[in-house]
Amino acid sequence: MSQLMSIVRKELSAHFKSPVAYIILVLTVAIFNIFFYMIIEQDREASLKGVFQAMEFMLVFLVPILTMKIFAEEKAVGTIELLMTSPLTNTQIVLGKYLGVLAFFTIMIGVTLVYAVIVACWGDPDGKVLASGYAGIWIEGAFFLAVGMMTSSWTRNQIVAAITSYAILFVVYFSISFMKYFNGPAEVLVRQLSTWAHLENFVSGVITAGDIVYYSSGIAVCCVVTRMSIENRIKD
Repeated sequence: MSQLMSIVRKELSAHFKSPVAYIILVLTVAIFNIFFYMIIEQDREASLKGVFQAMEFMLVFLVPILTMKIFAEEKAVGTIELLMTSPLTNTQIVLGKYLGVLAFFTIMIGVTLVYAVIVACWGDPDGKVLASGYAGIWIEGAFFLAVGMMTSSWTRNQIVAAITSYAILFVVYFSISFMKYFNGPAEVLVRQLSTWAHLENFVSGVITAGDIVYYSSGIAVCCVVTRMSIENRIKD
């Protein structure tokens, strides 16, 4: 456990030492603030549902930038060999790097909790719905991060890693737009594939076992594939 936490601390520290991470943090919060003001001004409701949906859309574009260097940079500078020959297991390496970027993401989302405070002061929101919405954004972000880490493990080129991550996230986010072209079991499958459909339940205050299984299994699969990738393609 101590070895795992050492990687987590190292990764989190690396994020705060990188100007890119600060740019992403400031840019993300600034964009979220703009959406928050616009949506609250338009809807005039003590609810963050529209804000959560806007945050989800922005995460599709921001997460690949945050995750593209996790393993790609290690491969590019040649430190991946040193990391792989350390006393750490491959599972600890993957989980440590993942939890490190997840910790940074959690801080980023935590900053936006001020929105809940503002809405609570302005009106009388449903606390359970707010908590459910934040839980949905967090777990969906965790899934996006796992996808980004996975694509970063496939290449030593950070741009390629980001583009590949964008491709996957675009499919799982926008797939619901093509649901009208399907019917029957295919329509159900496309809907279940879409992250938008699952987050919609969270922001509405409904948390189902299916939604939790969707995100948690997606994270698990990405972590397993990442572990296999760094083992099999260390010399790509």
